[in-house]
Amino acid sequence: MSDDTVVVWDESLLAYDLGDHPLDPVRVELTIALARELGILERAGVRLVPPVPADDDLLTRVHDPRYLDAVRIAPRDPLFAGFGLGTSDNPVFDGMHESSALVAGASVIAAEAVWRGTARRAVNVAGGLHHAMPARAAGFCVYNDPAVAIARLLDLGAERIAYVDIDVHHGDGVQQIFWDDPRVLTVSLHETPLALFPGTGFPDETGGPNAAGTAVNIPLPPGVQDAGWQRAFHAVVPSVLRAFRPQLLFTQCGADAHRVDPLADLHLSVDGQRATYLALRALADELCDGRWVATGGGGYALVEVVPRAWTHLLAVATGAPLDPATLTPPAWRELATARRPGLDVPLRMTDDVDPGYEPWQPTGEPSPVDRAIAATRKAVFPLLGLDPHDPRD
Repeated sequence: MSDDTVVVWDESLLAYDLGDHPLDPVRVELTIALARELGILERAGVRLVPPVPADDDLLTRVHDPRYLDAVRIAPRDPLFAGFGLGTSDNPVFDGMHESSALVAGASVIAAEAVWRGTARRAVNVAGGLHHAMPARAAGFCVYNDPAVAIARLLDLGAERIAYVDIDVHHGDGVQQIFWDDPRVLTVSLHETPLALFPGTGFPDETGGPNAAGTAVNIPLPPGVQDAGWQRAFHAVVPSVLRAFRPQLLFTQCGADAHRVDPLADLHLSVDGQRATYLALRALADELCDGRWVATGGGGYALVEVVPRAWTHLLAVATGAPLDPATLTPPAWRELATARRPGLDVPLRMTDDVDPGYEPWQPTGEPSPVDRAIAATRKAVFPLLGLDPHDPRD
């Protein structure tokens, strides 16, 4: 296996543009610009690979052919309605099928590179459109690129793929698509569905009758900060991954759990997000011989958060993590100001937060986070042969 890291990128991925909308492609443009200015994309062993659109054979592994037809037709029909398209969340836009297929194809290229051994890790920061359903757009997502990529891995012979979703919103589309497939473990940490879209992701959602225990959901109360989030992550994710023994780790790394993100109410820092990327890489190294595919996802603090978070992700995936105290380069700050005047442009790659945490224990007075941990462990651990009350599991 090669030790290279593939970064799937060219500017054509910016065409996934919903217009005057929170999911603004400038966040991806600024991420790549920041990573380039900091020298991450020029590191030894990093290969930039252009995307290729997913064809209909790939897309229909996940999506209904009638839905593909609708995505193609909708931009040409001013009266079109249906399939979740034409809403405020999912407006119709020119080139919708082509740009959505390109994002999906980029994630497929990343996944294939890692599975075939031409790279140990791969990243598509433009991907992570995890809400799209087989026949419906949802949550800013037209085609579900993580699911398309995972389906491709299954077709190539994969027997155990673990999908970990750290977006603030539940990874509902990926969970539904693989709900009854024992070859795919879906794990999602998210703000409670009692408070946030899409209203799913409760602990008792544990997989279909043929795949019990392969859906893992950790819904967290609003306001959770780094220490609580890390406590929940480490109380559940390593245990379920070790029990499942994946051949490859696929992660959706939405940056919208940050404290200044405008669309949700978890209170993480960039430092906490960086710590999570390091934990995911360590789990891939431990369990999958390093095979790790990472995508972007949500994230609506377009200048303040997303470029820094995903630049940390790219640094972790391509080698040495960035020192949090690193200054953002002046040229990048000028570009960010030009692209979005009036927004605060960060001077450093840190929020000056220590993301340390106290490991979970099944004793003492439970906090809201501990109650969430306990509910998840109680629901799913026995299905995986684990003891929900033993902190060693």
